[in-house]
Amino acid sequence: MSLVDQLKDQMKEAMRAKEKVRLGTIRMALAAVKQIEVDTRETLTDDQAIAVLTKMVKQRRDSIAQYTAAGRDELAQAEAEEILVLEDFLPKPLSEEEVAALVDASITEMGASTMADMGKVMGALKPKVMGRADMAAIGAMIRAKLK
Repeated sequence: MSLVDQLKDQMKEAMRAKEKVRLGTIRMALAAVKQIEVDTRETLTDDQAIAVLTKMVKQRRDSIAQYTAAGRDELAQAEAEEILVLEDFLPKPLSEEEVAALVDASITEMGASTMADMGKVMGALKPKVMGRADMAAIGAMIRAKLK
């Protein structure tokens, strides 16, 4: 079953269970996927849908930081609840050790030795960790290893 089909099924379940937050978040995710499908005139693959959900989670994390800084804890809490719903549909996150092992393997595989090679390493890693790790953290890890 595709990710979009899972979202649709879970939307129906949320309607039946009258879970407003879950229902609203799933509808928002489906709308984002549908918008991209309309814009590109093609059906999204699971990897593309995961990229959309990952972007939504990142946006919510940024919003939480801003709401917390502004003292709007109730809005930050609402965003955190949406993140929990979205993460149900994303692949299991990688541990720090797994990410470090992937980074080391990619650096070796690409023969990277300087910061000029960082783009190659990031390009090789991105498909492997899409939706399973924070790319900003991976970038920092690569910078630390390449210097």
